[in-house]
Amino acid sequence: MNYGSDYRLMQDFKMTRRRMLSLCSNGFGSLSLLGLMGSKTFGNVLTSGKTKPLSPQPSHFEPKAKNVIFLYMDGGVSHVDTFDPKPLLAKENGNPMKMRIEPTQFNNNGGVLKSPWEFKKYGQSGIEVSDLFPHVATCVDDLAIIRSMVSEFSEHTNANYFLHTGHGLQGRPSMGTWISYGLGSENQNLPGFVVLNGGLIPSGGLDNFNNGFLPAHYQGSIFQSGESPVANINKSEPIPKLQRNKLDFVRQLDKRLLGRIGHTDEIESAITNYELAYRMQDTVPELTDLRGESSRIKKLYGFDAKYAHTRTYARQCLIARRLVERGVRFVELTCPMVDGYSRWDQHGNLKGNHYKNALAVDQPIAALLMDLKSRGLFDETLVVWSGEFGRTPFSQGKDGRDHNPFGFSIWLAGAGIKGGTVYGATDPYGYKAEKNVVTVHDLHATILHLLGIDHKQLTYRFSGRDIRLTDVYGDVITKILT
Repeated sequence: MNYGSDYRLMQDFKMTRRRMLSLCSNGFGSLSLLGLMGSKTFGNVLTSGKTKPLSPQPSHFEPKAKNVIFLYMDGGVSHVDTFDPKPLLAKENGNPMKMRIEPTQFNNNGGVLKSPWEFKKYGQSGIEVSDLFPHVATCVDDLAIIRSMVSEFSEHTNANYFLHTGHGLQGRPSMGTWISYGLGSENQNLPGFVVLNGGLIPSGGLDNFNNGFLPAHYQGSIFQSGESPVANINKSEPIPKLQRNKLDFVRQLDKRLLGRIGHTDEIESAITNYELAYRMQDTVPELTDLRGESSRIKKLYGFDAKYAHTRTYARQCLIARRLVERGVRFVELTCPMVDGYSRWDQHGNLKGNHYKNALAVDQPIAALLMDLKSRGLFDETLVVWSGEFGRTPFSQGKDGRDHNPFGFSIWLAGAGIKGGTVYGATDPYGYKAEKNVVTVHDLHATILHLLGIDHKQLTYRFSGRDIRLTDVYGDVITKILT
């Protein structure tokens, strides 16, 4: 069959993939530009000509806190042995639980297990704290203790992701990342989110501090313990000029590439991180040089303590104070590796292992609170103390406690927090939260609120929807706020 000249004309104008892309390129570019203009980071690039992702950003409303120090207690502290006294445990010690027991991590469940430690009332508030924390107990009038915290996960990795990112699986931005994204940093020579590694990275690894789908320059920067927290940070002449020239050359190459391919998070984050690393060469050595700190302050923190891990955590707490003093927005402290037992995860030898973990952190934490107050930083710094879950009021085996996500204790102190407060309650055994239950989303919403951020408005467009730290949940815990 002969279709004549019309068929030949159609063949001449046959739309190939290459021709379609060529004809539509401007349209695609406009769509891409429209999407990128909605990006906070790219918008800054277009209007200022420079990428300044960590520049201070305005809050949604007047904040109470400028900075956050997160004292992460790795492994799950036993609340019934620290901040949630339960006399019933001593009364029924060794007897079967009279409540239904949920499936546990190891299902090696014994009877009710009383606390090896005594609880005493402290401060004007008369709040009870166990003998495990004699130093922190003296600061109880500054604490808001939440005794009704719950988690959705009973396994370390998922519970850690949930506590740090608001989601039980890896790949989401960390709490510190969200805060850096929302507020930037008050110090352009230091990261906005710093993790002080005392020896233990939580189960789940570095994804607990990662940027997820947010731009990479907001992720946590890991500072190791000791006098050289960042590798290759110390500079010496004449390297700086040579390094500066190399850095300028790399930046020119990266900008040339950006000019050809447009906005790319990997390249822009690399440029930002190279520049920040260069500036940190002057800032970090000064930050970690503690010779200017008085012997009184060092003694207060525990630099002369007999226990080596107390000295490790003392240095972390003092560095944390120096970081917020210099405008770093979010600082997280991980636990030291205590004598091979590594964390608060006591499935056996509860008395010996919890004692060692508490000995490592108790004095430095109390010193941090007192030092912040003496320097006028307490009213602008939020301090959060929390593990990923609690522990069971019944024994695992003979002398351990299994994981318990159904009710545990955390505390907050500092900016905007009503000190000397107890909020919520668990049942008489301390097994499940039953009054004023607080979720991880509620905790995140409250932290953001104190920083002047409406958690419902701090969003990032990803995978077709606006995602936030608190997902679609979260209520501010107003009764612990001033």
